[in-house]
Amino acid sequence: MTNREAQQQAQRAVPEAEPQEESQAPAEAQSEQAPSEEARSEEAARSEEEARAAERLERAVRAAEQALIEFEIAVETFRVEVENFSRLHHQRLGPMYSRLDELDALIAEAVAARTGDPEDQRKAREARGLVQPMPGVEELFHGWIDSEGLSPEASAMLTEQPVQPPPRVRPSEEARRVYRDLARKAHPDLAEEEAERERRGEFIVRVNAAYAAGDEAALRALAEEWEAGPPPPERRASRSEELYARLEWLAERKEMLAQVAAELESSAIGAMIKMAPEDPDRLLDEIAEQLIAQVSEKEARLAELVR
Repeated sequence: MTNREAQQQAQRAVPEAEPQEESQAPAEAQSEQAPSEEARSEEAARSEEEARAAERLERAVRAAEQALIEFEIAVETFRVEVENFSRLHHQRLGPMYSRLDELDALIAEAVAARTGDPEDQRKAREARGLVQPMPGVEELFHGWIDSEGLSPEASAMLTEQPVQPPPRVRPSEEARRVYRDLARKAHPDLAEEEAERERRGEFIVRVNAAYAAGDEAALRALAEEWEAGPPPPERRASRSEELYARLEWLAERKEMLAQVAAELESSAIGAMIKMAPEDPDRLLDEIAEQLIAQVSEKEARLAELVR
């Protein structure tokens, strides 16, 4: 074989060897890439699981928020009922209690005058000290009692004569509906940004005041104002730590409201409302009848002493 033929044969052998080397390269690259793709797959699985966990936590936060709002509505509604019933109780029965205190003082003074006993005189002074001063109470009793004593309306009540009922503040059904709708839309607990929470808080204060006054027109105006105002900001995605902190805050708020509700229910007026939740006026009528009977008994007792 000549040198030229040997060179040509070598050149023909080179292209045949090169494809064999090229075919081995992708296999080696794939073996090197395999661990990296597996790691990415595991990372994607972890991210997906974290996303599902965050979504579940987000739903728990939303449910807790709505439950808290409904609880706040219930507590505020009962607070208004207690406040209104307390006002009505004071307006209607206050003069009777004052009359009973006055009769107790007069009876004690009459007994002391008869016996001259120092102990009876001390009791008379104590009874007189319990009687509220008459001047300056017109505004407190809303016209039921004045500096001259019982008003004609109060006297008519004590003698079981027809009397104009005292003014009452009791929100209408429409006012209740508008109030609940506003509370659910504009409640501060729906905001996470401090500025938005403050804006909503100031608005809800006005809503509560209108509801407590039973002002249906004002509630409608507030509803229009809210609809015309800026829309509430969209909730941004929260991290799991932030959502847990949110749940803790909601739980603390719920505990505080539960304490307020317990105090309202344990108060004298709250206990009275619970005795007749559907018809508190009937309960007032029953108490008024009892007080009228007591007034009659004490007036008869006083008449015997001063004869």
